[in-house]
Amino acid sequence: MNKHFNPQLMLLAATAALTMTACTDDNNGDKPGIDDAAYVGKAVGNFAASEWLPGGELGTTDNIGTSSFSDETPAVDNNKSFFDLFFQGEQIMERQYTVNTGAFKGLGPASVRRSCFDCHPNYGHGKWMPQYTTKYANGNGYLLAIYHPTIADADNSDGLSNDGGFITEVTGMPQTQAAEPFKAPIEETGIHMQWLTLGTNEAKNDVWAQHVKDGKFTYPDGTAMPKLQYPEVHIDPSAFRTNPVPTNYAVRIESTIGLQGVGLIDAIPEDSIKAQYKKTYNYFVSAGLDPAEYVNPTFYNGSTFGSLYSVANGQYADGTKSVSGQTKALKRYSYALTRAVLSDANGANAVWNIPNVSRPDRPYLYTTNAWAKAMSEDTEVIAKIQNDPTSPYYGDGSVDSIKACVYNLLRPGTNQFNNPWFKFQPEQSADQFYAFMVWHRGLAIPRARNLNDPDVQQGKKLFNEWGCASCHRAKWQTTDDNYWMPEMLAGKKLPQYKNQTIYPYSDFMQHKLYMKNDVHGSWCRTTPLWGRGLEYSNTGAEDRLHDNRARSEEEAILWHMYSKKSHAYHSALNFYNASKADRAAVIKFLQSI
Repeated sequence: MNKHFNPQLMLLAATAALTMTACTDDNNGDKPGIDDAAYVGKAVGNFAASEWLPGGELGTTDNIGTSSFSDETPAVDNNKSFFDLFFQGEQIMERQYTVNTGAFKGLGPASVRRSCFDCHPNYGHGKWMPQYTTKYANGNGYLLAIYHPTIADADNSDGLSNDGGFITEVTGMPQTQAAEPFKAPIEETGIHMQWLTLGTNEAKNDVWAQHVKDGKFTYPDGTAMPKLQYPEVHIDPSAFRTNPVPTNYAVRIESTIGLQGVGLIDAIPEDSIKAQYKKTYNYFVSAGLDPAEYVNPTFYNGSTFGSLYSVANGQYADGTKSVSGQTKALKRYSYALTRAVLSDANGANAVWNIPNVSRPDRPYLYTTNAWAKAMSEDTEVIAKIQNDPTSPYYGDGSVDSIKACVYNLLRPGTNQFNNPWFKFQPEQSADQFYAFMVWHRGLAIPRARNLNDPDVQQGKKLFNEWGCASCHRAKWQTTDDNYWMPEMLAGKKLPQYKNQTIYPYSDFMQHKLYMKNDVHGSWCRTTPLWGRGLEYSNTGAEDRLHDNRARSEEEAILWHMYSKKSHAYHSALNFYNASKADRAAVIKFLQSI
C-alpha cells in the first residue's frame, strides 16, 4: 500500500534513523541530501512545521520514492469507497484504449493519444523529445498549438508572432492519430520539429554577452553556464488531411503538466485567487507601471474579472445548483488558463478528447467539419468501408450513402447517440467517469524533503529575497472545499480537503517571460513547483517550462532572464549574479519542496 503521512510511522522512522545508517536515495528525493526522518513535522530553520506537508495533512503522501506521483491522498485512504474507486479510476488513466475490443474500447475515430499515460509518464510532466512522433507510449507529452499569427515578430526564429487565434481546420489539441479506415487530421511525417541553441547575440539583453568567451557561456564568477535550447516547429501544408487545408499558420508546442495535487488546487477558494489578482494589480499601479503589462487584462482589469468559465449544469458540494450559461467561475487550470473546476477541467476533458471516447455527458466527437469533409471525399476511406458491411459508416452500401454517413458521423455537431445515420452507445459510463474523478481529485503531493538542510534553508531565503515568491507564491489556505460535479454525477461525493494549509508555489495567474518561440498566447500560468524535485525519480526526466526547453531548474531560471521585458527578469538576474554556492542553494531548495 502507498505510504502517507502518519505521526506514529514517522516516530518509528525517527527512532530507526538514530540507531542505523540509511543508504537509500528515496529518503532524499532525486538529489543527495541529509537524513531528514527525525525532523519531519517539526519547524526547522526558516521552515514552518506545516511546510513538510505541502498538501496538508489530508493531501500529502509520505512516500518520496519512485511511485510517489501516483499515490492517493489520506483523504482517499480514510474512506473505503474512495479507496476502491481510486484504483478503478487509475485504470482508466493508465490503459491504452482500443477501437472496439476489451474493457477500454472507444478509441477514435481521430485521437491525440491512446491513453492519458502516454502524455503523463508515471503521472508527471511530459518529457523532452527530439521529434513530435507520438506512436510510442514513451512519455511524449507534446501538444501542438497551430494558429494564425497576428503580426510579424523578428524575435522569433520563424519571424511570426506567438499570438493569434487557433486555426479551425483541426481541433484545438490537434490530432495526429486515427483509427482505421480513417486518416489522421495531420500526418506526423509532415511535422518538423528541431531544437536550436540560443546564440550569444540572441538574448534580449546585454548581460550574457559580457560574459561569453570563445563561444562559451559563463556566469560573472567564471563558472560555466549551460547553453539554452528552444524548439522550432513547422508543418507541411500537405500533412493536413482537411478540406480546406489551412493557410497562414504558425506552430508552437506545449507539454503536459504533472497531475499530482490538482484536487488541492480545486479546493483553493475562488475569492482567495481573486484577492491575489487585486493585490498584484494594485502593486504595479502603486509602482507607477502599466498593470495591463503584468496582469492579463483579459482576466482582470482593475475593476472587473473577465473571461470567466461558464460552468455546465451540475451541483456544488454544498448542494448549490449550477446553470449552464449563468454560473461563472474563475479559471485556474492550464498554461492558458482555460478551465475553472476540476470536474470539467483538463483531466475530465482529456479523458474524453485525447482518445475521443464518448460518455453520457459528452455525446459529440472532438473533431472538425474540415476533417469530416476530407474523410468523406477520400476514395481510399470510402472503398475500405464499402468492403466492410459491418461498419457503422456503411449506410446502404452505396458510395453516396457511405459519404453521407462518414461526413455526418464524423462531424463535431452530430449527437453520436441520437442521429439518422448510426446510433452509437456511450463508450465510457457515468460510473466509470465518477471513478476517474475520485482518482483525479485523490492524487497526493509528496512531502517535502531536506528542509533541515542549511543549504535548503539558505535557498528558501534567497528565493524570497530575490522576488521569486512574488509569482511562485508558496502558501494557500483551503476552506470548505465546495467542489463542483456535472449533472450526471450531481450529489456524488469526491475527496475533500477542508481547512488545509498547502504550499503549491504558484499565484495561479499568468505572466510573460518573452522567451524566443514562446508559448502560444504569450501569457502563461505560473507553474506550481511542489513535488517537482521528484520528477526525475518518478519519470526519468526533469525537463522544465511549458515546452520542456529547460533540461534543469538552472536552465529554467536562466530562460526567465532571456529578455529584459520578462516579468521575472530581475529575480533571475539575481540568480545569475549570485555566487556558485547561492545558486546551488536555490536549486537545492527547489528540489526539496
